[in-house]
Amino acid sequence: MAEQILKQNNDERASHSRPAKGTRGEQGFKPRVDDGLIETVVAVNRVAKVVKGGKRFSFSALVVKGDGAGKVGCGLGKAKEVQAAIQKGALQAAKHLISVKLKDTTIPHEIIGVSGAGKVLLKPAAHGTGVIAGGSVRAVLEAVGIKDILTKSMRSSNPFNVVYATIEALKLLRTKEDVAQIRNKEVTEI
Repeated sequence: MAEQILKQNNDERASHSRPAKGTRGEQGFKPRVDDGLIETVVAVNRVAKVVKGGKRFSFSALVVKGDGAGKVGCGLGKAKEVQAAIQKGALQAAKHLISVKLKDTTIPHEIIGVSGAGKVLLKPAAHGTGVIAGGSVRAVLEAVGIKDILTKSMRSSNPFNVVYATIEALKLLRTKEDVAQIRNKEVTEI
């Protein structure tokens, strides 16, 4: 009887345990899957406030979340500890998910996204090309589920501005059907 209760308690603990957190490797943070969304920590920034007794440190974390099938969001979390900042950023990213128009494994057309000092060019690519992108842009595109694309970061290399510019570019994407509907025409007329 006691063995059954112990086994039942161990099973309950195992079912309530959290999945492994993302870890930092050579290429940056590894994505982790939680609640069906791919979560990637793009950047962690340490900020120091100088006070009478010395320095007080706090952290900000930029997190990208996506379902790998056309939805993506980014969030910025700030806290006294790194893990708390990442959790806050993940919550913000989940709240601000956007739908992205895709064409098979790429995007429907070329687009430039601008946010602050960040400017990013996204260009559709042939099947099998892969994701040709830097770290910050790559994190967003992989979270969306894009497999073939060419990109170029044209201004700032600040990961915060680059991620926001990439999200802005993805918001502006339209398919032929969307354009036809806006112009009150048939798809064949365009």
